[in-house]
Amino acid sequence: MKKLINQPENFVRESLEGMAVAHGDLIKVNYEPTFVYRADAPIQGKVAIISGGGSGHEPMHAGFVGDGMLDAACPGEVFTSPTPDQMLAAAQQVDGGAGILYIVKNYSGDLMNFEMATELARSEGIRTLNIIIDDDVAVKDSLYTQGRRGVGTTVLAEKICGAAAKQGYDLQQVASLCRKVNLHGRSVGVALSSCTVPMKGTPTFALGDDEIELGIGIHGEPGRERVAMKSVDEITEILVESLTDDTAYSRTVREWNEATEGWVDVELLNKPLQKGDRILAFVNSMGGTPISELYLVYRKLAEICEQEGLQIVRNLIGPYITSLEMQGCSITLLKLDDEMLRLWDAPVKTPSLRWGM
Repeated sequence: MKKLINQPENFVRESLEGMAVAHGDLIKVNYEPTFVYRADAPIQGKVAIISGGGSGHEPMHAGFVGDGMLDAACPGEVFTSPTPDQMLAAAQQVDGGAGILYIVKNYSGDLMNFEMATELARSEGIRTLNIIIDDDVAVKDSLYTQGRRGVGTTVLAEKICGAAAKQGYDLQQVASLCRKVNLHGRSVGVALSSCTVPMKGTPTFALGDDEIELGIGIHGEPGRERVAMKSVDEITEILVESLTDDTAYSRTVREWNEATEGWVDVELLNKPLQKGDRILAFVNSMGGTPISELYLVYRKLAEICEQEGLQIVRNLIGPYITSLEMQGCSITLLKLDDEMLRLWDAPVKTPSLRWGM
């Protein structure tokens, strides 16, 4: 697989170096340990929001660091969780005295390392809370998770919670909002091809020219089923049906409880989408799918939502949470209330998402 790289082992660092040069007015990059942070951080009195995960999903997360979104992002090596020392150093850099919210995608390595980072930060007197994103309806358990994977709703939560923090929400309020966004979001994806991790140099998995993988994960994890190639309308119908037909989903997650100063089990329940819901429709490229094809997906998605009585009031279309050069897409439907809609519309200025400024 041909790639625009130098040495594979330098891929992540050199990419971040280029990003820092391109967007030096918005971000800075620390390399030992590695994290990306707002050029004007810390902002005193504002809750700081940090996320992170393996590289290879750009622009998530580093591309969303800036005014109205993330205060810092911790990139691991490609498809590899960042380490607790990265997260702690990022928290130390951006803490403005109001606490830190870690937004964590539901992958085993991310969960473990962010939990360790929370404990380390708290031992240094930095208030820190974790909220987990687990919105992928395709599979309950996968190669990297117990429960549903965290995917597209992550981007939406980072934007909405970033706006809330800027508007003065306190740490508990931002955490509660993030939990609500997660409970209102559902995602599913499809792959038309595999991707190639630079250090490996060969495709992550084999997919025939006449095959697609429904419910694929962002690291190439297996989905629900492998089927013959279909038209874009047929694929979109299958994906949207899996979201609109998804029943109530209950599970137990671990969150830090400030009252007891320890981890507690929290019971969560996603309620199904219902006729009349206002939604944000997010059609995302997995990295190798052109925007013209995404609009074909959105065209059919909008038609189905109208038929189902779901009112699309906002949308986002483009490559925002990718899997290197994988061909395919994901769809996220987020039920909006007045608060979430107002915060989504708030100004944002990051390398990869900006409006209103």
